[in-house]
Amino acid sequence: MKLAILSDIHGNILALEAVLADIKRRGADLIVNAGDILSGPLEPSATADLLMPLQLPTIRGNHERHLLDCAERPGQPSDQFAYDNTTATQRDWIRSLPATLEISKDVFMCHGTPNNDLVYFLEQVDQHGCRMAAGSDIEARAAGIAHSLIICGHTHKPRSCAISGGRLVVNPGSVGLQAYDDDQPCFHTIENGSPHARYAICEQTSDGWSVAHLCVAYDHQQAARTALRNGRPDWAQWLASGRV
Repeated sequence: MKLAILSDIHGNILALEAVLADIKRRGADLIVNAGDILSGPLEPSATADLLMPLQLPTIRGNHERHLLDCAERPGQPSDQFAYDNTTATQRDWIRSLPATLEISKDVFMCHGTPNNDLVYFLEQVDQHGCRMAAGSDIEARAAGIAHSLIICGHTHKPRSCAISGGRLVVNPGSVGLQAYDDDQPCFHTIENGSPHARYAICEQTSDGWSVAHLCVAYDHQQAARTALRNGRPDWAQWLASGRV
């Protein structure tokens, strides 16, 4: 099986189109999507229109929850923008997505961890910043998941980590946003160092899973201009540089 793994598109249709074209060129048996699909000051409705007919195996991320919560109360700017710029049909699609998904007997997909879409699977955050999590913490987060390939997203940080039982946890990174800052659980930044769209291809072989973490060039300056036009200079900086 050859899987192309998308995550954290965040309404960046230009990055998504470039990644889908790259996947078509390389070939894959299946494309899957690990959530955080539309939220952000870019093009949420067009992104949904592109994805919905593809019917990719897709889960919701924390930002899908936050987007839908905007029906009840004002949300954070990225979620509110996506809510205000999507249709009821597109929001119904988001509402229908599961939190986790067993893609096959060998492949399990979650957004954060299997039990919490806000927890970083492969990273640890404390007052010193964000770094790779201890092996014991990763093992604990994977408890009860016996699949040989565990897919996660959420942190936008491309990373693969081997754990017990011959299992591999893979975060493909973010299609749509290569840097951000967050104040939960304490202030930290994520930076990938370039504006390239990220995704991963995982291929199952007789020796286990092989992983290719891929960086795809796209018109990131146009994406940055869209963010700026929509009142988000922070996103414009992140999109243009991959740095905070």
